[in-house]
Amino acid sequence: MLWRRFVLSASTALAVAAAALGVAQPATAAGHRYVALGDSYSSGVGAGSYLSDSGDCRRSANAYPRLWAAANSPSSFSFTACSGATTGSVRSGQLGPLNSSTTLVSVTAGGNDVGFADIMQTCVLNGEATCVAAVNAAVVKMNGTLPGGLSALYGDIRSRAPQARVVVLGYPRFYQLSGSCIAGLSETERAAINRGSDTLNGVLAKQAANAGFTFSSVVDEFTGHEICSGDSWLHSLSVPVYNSYHPKAAGQSGGYLPAFRSAV
Repeated sequence: MLWRRFVLSASTALAVAAAALGVAQPATAAGHRYVALGDSYSSGVGAGSYLSDSGDCRRSANAYPRLWAAANSPSSFSFTACSGATTGSVRSGQLGPLNSSTTLVSVTAGGNDVGFADIMQTCVLNGEATCVAAVNAAVVKMNGTLPGGLSALYGDIRSRAPQARVVVLGYPRFYQLSGSCIAGLSETERAAINRGSDTLNGVLAKQAANAGFTFSSVVDEFTGHEICSGDSWLHSLSVPVYNSYHPKAAGQSGGYLPAFRSAV
C-alpha cells in the first residue's frame, strides 16, 4: 500500500510538471475508452446480478469494471471478461474490442491456468497432504509455464492497444489464519493456499512490470475480510458451487474497485 501511494504521489508530481510545460496529458476518466478483460474475478462471479446476455460468463452488474464505468462515464466501455477464462482464452476470445483508440484496459488472468478450482476441490475432498501437494504442483506451474502464457497475453494486449494504460489486478489472500473458522480445512491447508496465492501474485506483478503494465494488488483491500475473518468478502464452499472462493458483491466494491481505481 505504501508503494502504491508513492507511485500515485510521483505520478501527480509528474502531471503537475508536465502541465506547467504544456505537455499533453492522458484522457480523463470521462474520456477513457475502457475494455475489461479477464476471468471470473473480473466478470464478477459470486457478486450476483448477472447480466442476461452474459450466459455462462456470468458478468455481474456488481463487478468492479461495471462499477468503475458507472461512476466515471467513460467514452466507451466493453466488458468481455468471462468465468473460466485462461490466458489463452482471453487471447482468443476477448481482445476484439481493443484498438488503437483504447485508453484503459483491466485484466485478471492466471488462476485458471494453474488449476485453482481443481486445487480447492482437492483440498475440500482430500486430506492435508494431498491438498498441500496440489498447491505445490500449482506453484511449479506458476514459476514454469505461466510466465509464458502471461507474456503472450500481455504482448497481444499491447499490440492491439498500443496507447492504453493496462492494469493487471491480482488475487486475494483467501484465509485469515488463526481466524474464526472452527471446521473445514486445516490451518496447514489454509496457509498453503495463501502461499500459493502470494506466489501467483508475485508472478503476475513481475510479468506486468516486464510488459510495462501496472500491477495492482488486492491483498491490502481484502485484509480483515478473508475467509475465517468473521467479515468475509469471499464465499467459502457455497451453493451454487460456482460462487465458491469468489468475491461477494462487497469484495468487488470494497476490494477490487478501490484497487483498480487507485491504479487508473
